[in-house]
Amino acid sequence: MTEDITGKIMRFRWLVFLVLALAYFFVYFHRLSLSVVANDLIKDYQTTASVMGLLGSTYFYCYAFMQFPAGLLSDSLGPRKSVSFFLIIASVGSIIFGLAPTIKIAFVGRVMVGLGVSMVFIPTMKILSQWFRPHEFAFMTGILNAVGGMGVFAATWLLALMTLVFGWRLSFEVIGGCTFIIVVLVWLIVRDRPEDKGWPSIDELFGEESGKTSRTLKQIPLLEGARRVVSEKYFWPVAIWFFFDCGIFFGFGALWGGPYLMHVYGMTRAEAGTVLSMIAWGMIIGSPPLGFLSDKLMKSRKKPFILCNIVLVIELAFLSIYPSGLPRITLYILFFVFSISASSVVVLGFTIIKELFPTEIAGTSTGLVNLFPFLGGAVFMPLLGRVLDAYPKSNTGEYTLEAYSMLIFILLGASMVSLVCTMFTKETFKPKAP
Repeated sequence: MTEDITGKIMRFRWLVFLVLALAYFFVYFHRLSLSVVANDLIKDYQTTASVMGLLGSTYFYCYAFMQFPAGLLSDSLGPRKSVSFFLIIASVGSIIFGLAPTIKIAFVGRVMVGLGVSMVFIPTMKILSQWFRPHEFAFMTGILNAVGGMGVFAATWLLALMTLVFGWRLSFEVIGGCTFIIVVLVWLIVRDRPEDKGWPSIDELFGEESGKTSRTLKQIPLLEGARRVVSEKYFWPVAIWFFFDCGIFFGFGALWGGPYLMHVYGMTRAEAGTVLSMIAWGMIIGSPPLGFLSDKLMKSRKKPFILCNIVLVIELAFLSIYPSGLPRITLYILFFVFSISASSVVVLGFTIIKELFPTEIAGTSTGLVNLFPFLGGAVFMPLLGRVLDAYPKSNTGEYTLEAYSMLIFILLGASMVSLVCTMFTKETFKPKAP
């Protein structure tokens, strides 16, 4: 009988993960979608690039603002209800964006999208902590991050194809409809924990198998949970690491990497985009193996965490010494490795945070730490822009090699700070019970 229940749980949890991964796919799709249609929006609304930049940033501000509430709602209202309700907001927001007659209405739609999709990642982390065993969590987070990389691809070539066939307005209305379909799937299929299906919890099931007594879960008040998170000294090295690491990734990988390739290497936009696509490939290919490396080979969170940051420091030091004149194949390799060492590595950061705290406050702890990646992006993007503006432009209006050299040097300094943070993290890996 126990074997039958175990088999049902093992099968059903992958269905739960599949639905949530599909939702996370659209998180990244919405995050990068404006880059494809920016020129169309500027033309249709007769607006400026500055206004378009502000429209794009509203997603990040809304996302960052909602991370702490996302954790609280996941632990109180429940992750399934939270994801369902907020994805409805995202769905309606995408449709409003597609129908918007003015740029002001487009802002309203974009804000709704940002608020809606912000309530996917944290609840998903909470659900995974209930359906998968501790030693599986890093690997599952890696797969989820890889799905995000697929969303990066879809937000570029797939959306570009859709806009070519349907136009940008109908494309966003279709995306809104697809998002609503995901809402239905989440509500019908996803459950917060095995107990909601009348099954034993993962802790009970495998605790009994290993001869251990499963612990009794108890509700921790929201404010008490938040206090426990921020008062934990090992929370802060990871949080500060997220700020600097994701500041580097968003600042260079998601913004200034393209201009760097076009201005320093003279690439066309299409050529630079091909090189930057290695970032998506890094997330897709690199994220799951990092979880496997941590769980199965190194049997450690801290060691691969430090290793990835050492690689990032070495890479940025190399770019600082050789900021130009590198072969195209070397640039492909550098951006691929950059994606793994600065983006895929976040699976280890979230796993460490999850293992630092009780399952009851998994949403609160993940929500609090998830503030820092987006704060890092919000700070580094304009900071690096100011660095570039501090240097005189070329006769053709492009930023110079000297300006980008200073930008890379600052990124190198930030990577060293993030490396120091990893050394102060706590080893949270616990061997699987025999």
